[in-house]
Amino acid sequence: MANVNAPFGLQVYRGGGPYAFNNQGTVYSIPTSDSSNAYYLNDIVKAASGGDTNGCPNVTKITNGTDAIRGSIVGIFQPGMYPAASIQGLPLSLENNYVPATKAAPYYVLVDDDPTTIFVMQDDGITTGNLVAASCNKNFTITVTAGATTNSKSASVILSSSFATTNTFCMKAMGLAQGPFSGVQNAYGAYAKWLCRINVSELTGSFAGV
Repeated sequence: MANVNAPFGLQVYRGGGPYAFNNQGTVYSIPTSDSSNAYYLNDIVKAASGGDTNGCPNVTKITNGTDAIRGSIVGIFQPGMYPAASIQGLPLSLENNYVPATKAAPYYVLVDDDPTTIFVMQDDGITTGNLVAASCNKNFTITVTAGATTNSKSASVILSSSFATTNTFCMKAMGLAQGPFSGVQNAYGAYAKWLCRINVSELTGSFAGV
């Protein structure tokens, strides 16, 4: 049975270190001056210039699928509300899963920016000759695509034509995610779900500030 075409962006699979992912991350700001990008859960972001009055650093959406990555959005806070110090007052809810392009107030997002995190991402199903076992441990770039609706996750996918040994490509393939997806066992080929990690992270190596 064929893999199901149901992309979800760059989604956390597990922590890369000795501990399981615990739904934590770093809070970043998306300022009102960012008026061209809409954001969805599991979108990839990078550092942007400056921060807000609370001292929260800015991020912006990666649109070319090739830039160095800060992390993936795992949560979106209520618009205009800086996260409260108390967990009881944290304005994070399942209703907040989208940031519009036009922003009347700053938005705050929770980003998994741990360079060791293991993610899972669907391939685009196009260059089927690359969607084989030989692509394990190769690097790749991403096709950035918006969610279908404001309730959708990111629709970004692996650019299957990009699988290569190129050291500057932003992501590294680590084989297929084990287990069924949408009731179908994951298999090599179109729309497979690949385990991966960030290969070019802004938080490792030497990168210029913004």
